[in-house]
Amino acid sequence: MTAVKISIIGAGSAAWSMTLIRDLCLTKGLWGSTVSLMDISKERLDMVYNLARRYAAEVKADLRFEKTMDRGETLRDADFVFNTALAGGHESYEIQRKVAEKHGYYRGIDSVDHNMVSDYYTVGGYNQLRLFLDVARDMEEICPDAWLIQTANPVFEGCTLLTRETEIKVVGLCHGHLGYEDVASVLGLDPRDVTFQAVGFNHCIWLTDFRYRGEDAYPLIDEWIEKRAEAFWRGWRPRYHETQMSPAAVDMYRRFGLFPIGDTTRSGGWKYHTDLETKKRWYGPLGGFDSEIGWAMYLDDLGKIMDRMFEVAADPSISLTKEFPPVKSEEAHVPIIDAIVNDREGIFQVNIPNDGAISGIPDDVVVEIPAVVSGR
Repeated sequence: MTAVKISIIGAGSAAWSMTLIRDLCLTKGLWGSTVSLMDISKERLDMVYNLARRYAAEVKADLRFEKTMDRGETLRDADFVFNTALAGGHESYEIQRKVAEKHGYYRGIDSVDHNMVSDYYTVGGYNQLRLFLDVARDMEEICPDAWLIQTANPVFEGCTLLTRETEIKVVGLCHGHLGYEDVASVLGLDPRDVTFQAVGFNHCIWLTDFRYRGEDAYPLIDEWIEKRAEAFWRGWRPRYHETQMSPAAVDMYRRFGLFPIGDTTRSGGWKYHTDLETKKRWYGPLGGFDSEIGWAMYLDDLGKIMDRMFEVAADPSISLTKEFPPVKSEEAHVPIIDAIVNDREGIFQVNIPNDGAISGIPDDVVVEIPAVVSGR
């Protein structure tokens, strides 16, 4: 067990803060470490710091938490840095989206790009990419040997930028590959008996290998499409984020020959996204994650999560382990740190420079692939 310093930039994130804190608290191999929480919102920072210390106390985790609004301070002596920050917050980008729609760009200027995911800003993402670069430049000066674990979108463009323009060790992480579990479940398979491989770019990964108890399971996908898909869709009332087995996903499979996984199903080309009715045809009654209906529901959910976090932080009588059960998430962020620090070799889905892993793609373009991670 080796003590390290782990910094979380954007620690006030509704989407990420408690997931990372809980996983850190439940990973005994990292006990003795310092977790530095950094955010530009004092209100959010104080709230998350409160929850982090209380959670650690409840599960008896040997972690020391500190808080700061100074990026330089959080980076000082850091060994690992999570960047979860969204420059300007969702509010800024929703204003940008609204202005773009007034000028005819349905769902904003970024929704005519290759990636339709609504918080994946590329055309309009200058401030976000600038923030990525500023963090990495600061790391070059303050903690040049630290790992940057890029969590906030856009992971593909951001990590490609950072690995080309800085000397910092960067790995991008996303949980979209876990969509294979939805494929397995709809097919009636236990995900624990399934192995898979999905490669490509972030939010553009494809199922290159899919096995059930060691046997090729692609024929099971084909059989489901042929015999059961239409009946499944007739009674289908998906939640906004449930796009893995949508008509759009199957159409992409038919066009490209490999099944799309995770957020890949949300993109696929403009044909699925020209207007709300088109989205509903491909993604169900809500139009999917990135329709004006689905995205509004997501933002509303984030707001409710944040409100609840403030409510819990203000009431010390609330049990945090009841609010956030002490079970590790499936996110790879903390296990990767554990693998590096304690040499616990494992295979993880990562976004790293291609370096010959996928033929036909330049070496300095970041790809999403499974990779062996260890202390070596």
